[in-house]
Amino acid sequence: MARVVSGFWSSPLGRTVGADLRRYGDGISAAALVRHFVRTPGFRYTFWLRLAVALRRRGAAWRSAHYACRFALHRCGIRFGIAIPYDTNVGPGLYIGHWGGIVVHPLAVIGRDCNLNHGVTIGAKYGGRSPGIPVLGDRVYLGPGCTVIGAIRVGDDAAVGANSVVLASVPDHGIVAGVPARLVSLRGSGDYVVHTEALAAGVQEPAATCASYHAESTEAITSRS
Repeated sequence: MARVVSGFWSSPLGRTVGADLRRYGDGISAAALVRHFVRTPGFRYTFWLRLAVALRRRGAAWRSAHYACRFALHRCGIRFGIAIPYDTNVGPGLYIGHWGGIVVHPLAVIGRDCNLNHGVTIGAKYGGRSPGIPVLGDRVYLGPGCTVIGAIRVGDDAAVGANSVVLASVPDHGIVAGVPARLVSLRGSGDYVVHTEALAAGVQEPAATCASYHAESTEAITSRS
């Protein structure tokens, strides 16, 4: 049994699921997987998403299991208010801290170790400036209620404040806030994103609350007004 479990964690699916699981702070183990699958809606959703992708790659023999996973993903999305299509390009280490009202375009790209909060929309923009679909780099933090639309790039280690509307690209390490969002800092997302690589090395990085992040963003905007 131990050999089977070890084999799973070393497989491509296991490594991706493990990267997601580690973001929730309990390490990688069968017990942690079961616990978060049962108790954590965000992890449950990403688990079904990863499994659906893995089964699709196995070919026609696994088609029935693939569609069963997609059905489970669909039901999970309805229950918890998460709409991330299974075939969206999502890097390992996705963390959904608070579920509900999360909508992601199927052609969007989300890098590794990103944070999504409740009310986040990553969508297409038609017409006007920068029509298209966003690309998120690695270790991007999206605050509650924010919207990211258009053919823009949110750079590595960037952060978006709560309720912001991002219509233009964000540089690496940039922090943006407001409607429309504007650059308020280059401190980056390091205080808000727990890196899977750092945790794998036994390093626990601090995680700020949404409330403290929103307060910092508001203060930065006020100081620039």
